[in-house]
Amino acid sequence: MENSDEDNELLFPPNPNNATNYIEEEYQNDDDDEEGNDDDEEDDVVSHYQNHRNPQPSLSQLRKQHFKLETLTQRLLSELDPIRVHNVLINGNTKTKDWIIEAELNAIHNATTVQDLLRALEIALSRLQSLEVFESSKVRLEPGPPELPNTTNVVIDVVETVSKVSGEFGVFTKLGTSSWTAEGTLKYKNLLGYGDLWDASAAYGANQATELSVGVYAPRLKGSLTPLVARLSILSQDWQEFSSYKEQLLGMSLGLISTKHHDLAYTLGWRTLTDPSQMSSRSIRRQLGHGLLSSLKYTYKVDRRNSPIRPTKGHAFLSTTHFGGLTPDHRSLRFLRQEFDVRYAVPFGFYNTALNFGISAGAVFPWGRGFMDKPSPLPERFYLGGDFSPVCTLGGPMKSWGFKTRELGPTEPQRKGRDGIFDGYDDSSRWDSIGGDLAVTAFADLSFDIPIRWLREYGIHGHVFAGAGNTTKLTQNEHKNFSPRKFLDSCQTSVGCGFVIPTRLFRLEGNYYYILKQNGHDHGKTGFRFGFSAPS
Repeated sequence: MENSDEDNELLFPPNPNNATNYIEEEYQNDDDDEEGNDDDEEDDVVSHYQNHRNPQPSLSQLRKQHFKLETLTQRLLSELDPIRVHNVLINGNTKTKDWIIEAELNAIHNATTVQDLLRALEIALSRLQSLEVFESSKVRLEPGPPELPNTTNVVIDVVETVSKVSGEFGVFTKLGTSSWTAEGTLKYKNLLGYGDLWDASAAYGANQATELSVGVYAPRLKGSLTPLVARLSILSQDWQEFSSYKEQLLGMSLGLISTKHHDLAYTLGWRTLTDPSQMSSRSIRRQLGHGLLSSLKYTYKVDRRNSPIRPTKGHAFLSTTHFGGLTPDHRSLRFLRQEFDVRYAVPFGFYNTALNFGISAGAVFPWGRGFMDKPSPLPERFYLGGDFSPVCTLGGPMKSWGFKTRELGPTEPQRKGRDGIFDGYDDSSRWDSIGGDLAVTAFADLSFDIPIRWLREYGIHGHVFAGAGNTTKLTQNEHKNFSPRKFLDSCQTSVGCGFVIPTRLFRLEGNYYYILKQNGHDHGKTGFRFGFSAPS
């Protein structure tokens, strides 16, 4: 919004009659001041005479203008002046539809005071810029019709983006491993004039995942309250290092509902599991082949922590329900997956110390006739581990400190070679991680400022932590052997300490892990490791 004195006067009295009365009142006050101070008036005359050839505002004139501006500002802040929006005028949009811009301005019609209108306009400008199709956007308030007192016309001046094509490329490495990922994205903005954003993306990771996808995001369609999000993709994921299979998924996803707290999406895809090594365990071999994925996924999320990177107060809650098997085809993957995630941050009041703690739980079951005798789909099971922090990551039971990806949980021996022994020399590495149907993780993290000034200035702080987690099978009649006490007693636990370097996008941690307890085929290691964590 423009901040000149002239515009500010228009902001306050949108009706010409009101403006005249207000200006006359101010000038009358100024005349009283001049009569009470003849010396200043004489100085003004002398100053005006001296600068007649090169007119410049005198010091007293600047003081008067400053006084007017302060008076107007104080009045805007202290008094609730009535106002009503009469009309909205949009200029500068050559391609973007008017109703796209008007949709972001709906809230201004509910404003009844100048203060409410200014706040609503500030939010509207922020939303317009978030569409990423305008170079700039400004708002002007003009007087409404003389016969309608206390009304104003809102004028929106926008400048559309000249360069509609943009691209990004990056190569990322994962600390502690030899893996890397190259990602590239090409975007085209506002192709149809709906504020739509089209993109084509490619990602390649050595010995990990390869993904090709195209998608569209339209912030608002006419008659719809939610944005349109659609994507076609092909994903190839290599899990041979951990579970002796490769996964390929060709499909599409469509966002049905997307609001601040609610998200509902539909996925339709063709999934293929293969075993190039032909050494996979029995549970994995039984699920090799093709499967049809037709599912709905609903997510409810509330995050009221004061920071996603280093929370020191507040709470967060996440619930995810994933229901698969919406087609009658016998190859359709039928499952129900439910996850819960709770986080709390409690401040202590000294050295910016805060205790973060949370618990995550999840379960997955097949459904249909005789469902307890059937296995749950491999990719939908719970696999614990990974070098990321649960402090800023919401996403169900995944993380357990001190364990890398798929390094803990149920395992099965791989198929033996023709000679009846495992290939290779280390039999301990010839086990497949097959995931669990029930998973629970919990953690506690105490963060604090380091008493060094330059470290505090950059937000670098220390923390000590403890975590526990476990996962187990319940399907294929394994629930008969399940005991809550046995499940808790067999939880893997670890403690540690380290330092955190926060940034706007992620947090880098350097931690020393000490494994207190793990089961027979878990691969947790005591030692020092780095890790990246991005908020979710």
